[in-house]
Formats: sequence, C-alpha cells, structure tokens
Amino acid sequence: MSNRHPNTAPFTQGVFYVVTGLWPIIHLRSFEAVTGRKKEGWLAKSMGGLIAAVGAALIAGSLEKRESAALRVLGMGSAIALGVADLVFAKQQKTHNRHQKAYYADAAAEGAALAGWIIAKPRAFN
Repeated sequence: MSNRHPNTAPFTQGVFYVVTGLWPIIHLRSFEAVTGRKKEGWLAKSMGGLIAAVGAALIAGSLEKRESAALRVLGMGSAIALGVADLVFAKQQKTHNRHQKAYYADAAAEGAALAGWIIAKPRAFN
C-alpha cells in the first residue's frame, strides 16, 4: 500500500459494496423494507458478505501503486453481474412498487461504477 490517493473507480465502488453488503447482515429488517421481503434471510446475508468482501478487495486494490488487471476484472465484472441481476429481478416483479425501484436504482449505480472503470485510464506509477 502507498500514501498516494486512492484510485477513484475501485475505491468508490468498494465503499459502496462494503456499505450495501454489510447492510443485510447488520439490519435485515431495514434492508427488506427497501428491497422487499426475502424468503431466505441467510442467503441475503451470505450475498451481502460476499459483496462486502469484493468491496474490501476493491478498496485495498485502489491504494496500490499499480492497478492490476485482476482489480479491473473484479470491478467491472462485479458491476456487470450485479447490475444484470438487478434488472432481471426488477423485471420479474409482478407489480410496480418501491422495491422494484430500489433494484432499478441499484442497477443504475452498477452502471455508474462500470462507466467509472471505462472512462478511467489504468493507473500505473513507476
């Protein structure tokens, strides 16, 4: 790690993932109030843990001197996978409600994360 400023794309995405990933673990009831009732609370918590772990890796990678290809794949791939999952789930909802809007909003956030990776030049310091 270095004392340099973090790389914005992975750092921002990482913070977002840590916060949103820990949310169902810390307070499932408020998470369900926004995203809808979950049949399997343990699954929402498990996915949250995985998302938080990806976020922690993105934050750690954002502080490295040289951006690795693996960091780019992790950031872009997770944004695509989660964004597509949000869109598919939202479309499957039988009624238009606030829960569906939460999934569309998250898909937009994933799109913004992906755009951040696309417009950012890979970071390399010698």
